[in-house]
Amino acid sequence: MEYFNFHTHQFTNQADVLELVNQYPKEFDASIAFYSMGIHPWYIEENRIDADLKIIEEKLQTENCLAIGECGLDKRIDIPLDLQISVFEQQLALAEKFKKPVVIHCVAAFQEVIEIRKRLKITVPMIIHGFSKNKQVAEQLITAGFYLSFGKYLLKNPDLKAVFQSVPNDRFFLETDTMEETIQQVYQLASEYKKLELKELKSIISSNYKSVFG
Repeated sequence: MEYFNFHTHQFTNQADVLELVNQYPKEFDASIAFYSMGIHPWYIEENRIDADLKIIEEKLQTENCLAIGECGLDKRIDIPLDLQISVFEQQLALAEKFKKPVVIHCVAAFQEVIEIRKRLKITVPMIIHGFSKNKQVAEQLITAGFYLSFGKYLLKNPDLKAVFQSVPNDRFFLETDTMEETIQQVYQLASEYKKLELKELKSIISSNYKSVFG
């Protein structure tokens, strides 16, 4: 593995990239090498929750399903927050049961996510994907034990440079999510921001991968 793409919706099947491809329970693609699977807060359907959780539980027991997610909380959608929390907590229970890390979608609900982790005494790694907030939020999450993954906003928002530089090297990942740019482009900018040789950055992320995914 030369590059690790922590979160993507596009399977590109490059020989030198390990891609953690986001999959949904009702749209499973068996041709994808490694993936995460979860109930995204946007796509919670009350009449499907139990069936979706059952599929997720089956997939978590396979070697190719590296993580659960993306799942989490989003205060800017119409789905009631208490329902989102219930679905999120049920997925965290599965993550604990099968000792798999969690890819988290979080919009305007960081305090709730931190509180849930603490209250449920979650021991598996939890990674906020697509991080785009300020240094204060980053510090709160790092202190609470989270990892942060950077991608689209790192490329689009120069203000994120200082935030990214402040994140300890053992607590971040890089991703492409849904954007057109490649993981190689994200690595290139990240190495410049961290003032690291590309080889050093690859080594850091490889080490983080081993810590989180075993």
